[in-house]
Amino acid sequence: MKKNVVKDKSFEFALVIVNCYKFLISEKKEYVLSKQLLRSGTSIRANIRESKQGQSKADFIHKLSISLKEANETEYWIELLHKSDYLDDKQYEQLSVSVIELIKLLTAIIKSSKNNK
Repeated sequence: MKKNVVKDKSFEFALVIVNCYKFLISEKKEYVLSKQLLRSGTSIRANIRESKQGQSKADFIHKLSISLKEANETEYWIELLHKSDYLDDKQYEQLSVSVIELIKLLTAIIKSSKNNK
């Protein structure tokens, strides 16, 4: 079976986001921004999964584009949580590197898919 890098990395990222959310609510008592992070960070993989059942190439691209938007939103919440001192530098760096990697992967897949239409 062929390995799907974006599928695997987005699932791993979703797990990290869930754990980050648990940390933020239990240790930092932060409930609003963390919920936004949880929603957008886990939505990336959900939309990638939906894209696999796309009704057409355009639908596939559309679902991946939603994933890309969610990844960009997640990057914002990570930065905001860091700047407001809910995430330390190490936590920020780990999350930021992962989400930027997903953004790059999704951008490349979308671009390639559009070129192969």
